[in-house]
This record gives sequence, C-alpha cells and structure tokens, in this order.
Amino acid sequence: MLVEFRVKNFRSLRDEQVLSLVASKDKTMHDTHTSSTGLKAAPYLLRSAVLYGGNAGGKSNIIKALQYMRGVVLESATSIQPGQVFAVQPFRLDARSAGLPTELEVTFILDGVRYQYGFSMTPQRIVSEHLLVYKAFKPQRWFERRFDSESGKDVYDFGPGLKGTKNLWEGATRPNALFLSMAVQLNSESLRPVFDWFADHLVIINEQAGVNPQTSIHMLEQDEGRKQICDVLAAADISIADIEVVTRKVPGHAVHFDLVAGKTEVRSEEVDEHQLRFSHVTEQGHAVFELMDESNGTRNLLFLIGPALNILKKGLTLVIDELDTSLHTLLLRELVRLFHRPEVNTGDAQLIFTTHDTALLDAPDLFRRDQVWFVEKDRDQASALVALAEFSPRKNEALERGYLRGRYGGVPFLSPTLGQKH
Repeated sequence: MLVEFRVKNFRSLRDEQVLSLVASKDKTMHDTHTSSTGLKAAPYLLRSAVLYGGNAGGKSNIIKALQYMRGVVLESATSIQPGQVFAVQPFRLDARSAGLPTELEVTFILDGVRYQYGFSMTPQRIVSEHLLVYKAFKPQRWFERRFDSESGKDVYDFGPGLKGTKNLWEGATRPNALFLSMAVQLNSESLRPVFDWFADHLVIINEQAGVNPQTSIHMLEQDEGRKQICDVLAAADISIADIEVVTRKVPGHAVHFDLVAGKTEVRSEEVDEHQLRFSHVTEQGHAVFELMDESNGTRNLLFLIGPALNILKKGLTLVIDELDTSLHTLLLRELVRLFHRPEVNTGDAQLIFTTHDTALLDAPDLFRRDQVWFVEKDRDQASALVALAEFSPRKNEALERGYLRGRYGGVPFLSPTLGQKH
C-alpha cells in the first residue's frame, strides 16, 4: 500500500508537496475506509483519496509526477541510452527552480515491510538516490548515492542490509540511470521488491495511459467474472441483466519477429474480434443492445470495472486522473465504494483519483475528512496540495458549498470582467 508520495520542482509543483495516505485518529468509517498495517509509525492507511482543483491548477501534475517516477524506475537501465537526457520538466517560472533538480520519493508497505525510496534528477543525470527499509521501527539505510560535483563522480554509501554484488552494480550504473534499476537488471534479489512495486503494484490511468478494455472482456468470457461485472452494474442501477461476448475470426495483421534473421515481419492472418451484447430487463420487457447502443458512461464504467476488480483482488494501488470523465456521479460513487467494501476489497487495494465532481463531497458515507485534498496555484503560478483536514471542518459541514465558495481553495479564480462585452 502507498503510504506517502513526495514531489518537488516538477512542472507546476515548485515547492515540496506531500500526499499522505496515513489515516488520522478519527474513528469515522474506520472499519470500511482504512486498512490496518500492523506498524506503529502508520497503523492505518486510507483505502482511497480524492484530489480537487480548478483546470490547470496542478492536480493532474501530482499524478504525472508519480507516473514519471515510475517510468524512470522501469526504463532508465534499459531504454535510456548513454548520454541521453531525461524529458523531466522543472518549474520554469523562476530562474532558480529551473536550474534545480526534480525530487521524487515514495513510501510504501509491501509484505509487512516499509520502504522509503527516492531520487533527485536533472535532465542530464541522477543527482542523488536513496533507499531506507523499515524491517523494524528503526530504519536501515540500504544505500545512498550522491553526485560529487568536484570529482564529477557518484559517491555511494552501502548499508549492511543490502546483499549482493554491490560494487558490480555500482560500476554498471550510468549517470543517467538509477542504481535501483541497474541492480535489478543485474539480478539483485534484495532490491527486486522495490522495483516490482512500481512495475506490478502501481497502476496509473490518465491521458498518457488509458484503460485497456480487454481486461473486462476477458472477465466477461468467464462465468464468475461476468457475474461480478453484472453485479456492479446492477448496484449502479443500470438495467443490464447479462452481457454476452461473441467472438469471431476476422482478417487482420500480426507482427512476428524472426530470431534468426533479426527482422520483423507483418503477416496477414485471422484475429479475434469481440462483440458485446447487453441484455436489458425491465418490468415492461426485454431487449438486447450492442456496445455502441450503450451510453458513454456505461461503456466507461464497464471497461473500468474489470481492471478495478482485478486491482481489488490483488491489493494494488490504482491512480486515475479525471475519474469523472463521462461517468454520472452515481456511477462514480459506486466505483469508489468498491474500495470501501471489505468483502470486495480483500487485498487492501487503494484508489487515488482527481475529479471535478463536487457532489461527491457531501455523498453519504463516501469519504472521511482525511481522504479529501485540494490543489490550487498561488500568485507565482506554483501549485500547492492542501488536505481538507487542515481546515478542521465540522462533522456536519456542507463541504460542497464550502468548496465552491472558496473556503478550502482549489477553485478557479474567475475575473469579474469575464463575459462582459468590451
């Protein structure tokens, strides 16, 4: 589970911003909205968090920063070539920040162990990198790396907790590659859990990484998966009684790689095409519809349900930008509530998302106060992330009205001259 994410000097996030999933001592909806960790430092973590903010306020940059960190971890040792520069974007509206490194750090819990991993970087190189491992309350510093500008070399400090051929990994790590990534590429079993958390336990969906509909389609081809998806749609008050997947062969193309010749070849061959048929049942009758007959909201929810149910089962962390796109507020509530239902969220999965749907703020039993965050820009156009809990709202306070009136920030500033004729 994700405990905390820190970012500094990334796009509009000039100053350090901290998104924490550590639950407060508030006992409201404690059994459904939090998960026990068994750790003293963070005994309970939140199962969901929502970020609000005006257009161009910076809330999407929080997710892009986490996505960028994931990309550097997964690709710096393999896809980045020697001498290549990173496409990292620091805050550009003051000269000082533009020349400083971007800093990224995550803290997460995996198999009962807390990991704190982070690095700082410029477009040219990794400037620093560190990993703390909490197998007990006191942390073990497994490694620390920093660039020495005088010698022009990286300096490493290894702790006894990190096992393996550390000198080999150090020698193989380029200036524009992470030590973590290179060590795992060279078969470090000690560091693999950290790398695998980014690769397998963190799922990010936004404009750069969309939803794959094949996950839901594959589930619909199985009796248990089809029942699970239909149950969620029924709970969202959509009159779909059943969904049938009709598969047929159609002409298509496939890419094959010739290992001997070392060339790729495009071949014409038959491929599977899936057609979905929706059975709608009401008191007045029954009808079958094709996929394109369904609303955008139903289609989006359908293709989100498959990945969401898989994430709930495996206990992953799902991060989505603009979750409310083409989703009615009632459908959005039902999707969020899946993560708060212990009988469904059996793996302690988490959902973190941005939205403009202010109706969620006053939805009954949907969020605790510590699950709501706001992002807004200051006069310098730097984005700030602020927790609702910092405003100490009353238990029965109308949060949607307070937010729209600007009490908590995160709303767009509209000029009084907007719309006036000149």
